[in-house]
Amino acid sequence: MTILIIGLIIFLGLHSLRVVADPWRTRQVAALGEMRWKGLYSAVSIGSLALVIWGFSLARVGAPVLWVAPMGLHYVTALLVFVSFVLLTAAYVPGTRIKAALGHPMTLGVMIWAVAHLLSAGSLADVLLFGSFLVWAAAVYTAARRRDRAAGTQPPAGRLARDAVVLVISAVAWIALAAGAHQWLFGLRPFA
Repeated sequence: MTILIIGLIIFLGLHSLRVVADPWRTRQVAALGEMRWKGLYSAVSIGSLALVIWGFSLARVGAPVLWVAPMGLHYVTALLVFVSFVLLTAAYVPGTRIKAALGHPMTLGVMIWAVAHLLSAGSLADVLLFGSFLVWAAAVYTAARRRDRAAGTQPPAGRLARDAVVLVISAVAWIALAAGAHQWLFGLRPFA
């Protein structure tokens, strides 16, 4: 569990800088330049995400099971994961009504993804991984919405056609994951 915890601390800590240390972050961007900052940020993100993935794969092996979800709950998880895919995709497709309505759909998508997995995965390693992401996403979303309100930020109105693009991309990704990519990537079949 140690590697997983270290990876989570680095990854989620790095992705919390705007919330907990924005003045420091701003100084670093100014000192290093935006491109160097983004390069360093990306390198640390990739490295710490690799630690999270490696640590989770190690922790899962002997982790105590805290609960076993009933089989029907896996279908609720699958539906919630699809919703999270829609929200994650909406964060990166410009001009969606989803982003206009929610402001920060990526962090909402992470929250729903985490809740979905906590419903059906009950080992200590699962709770540590998905619970950490849930708490992080909730804190970041709350801080971002507060920052938007303080700045008077209004996202531009979106178009329905862009939302349709989001739904198609999300459906293709979700089907690919359900059809075998989840097992290939994570060693688990979602509907098994």
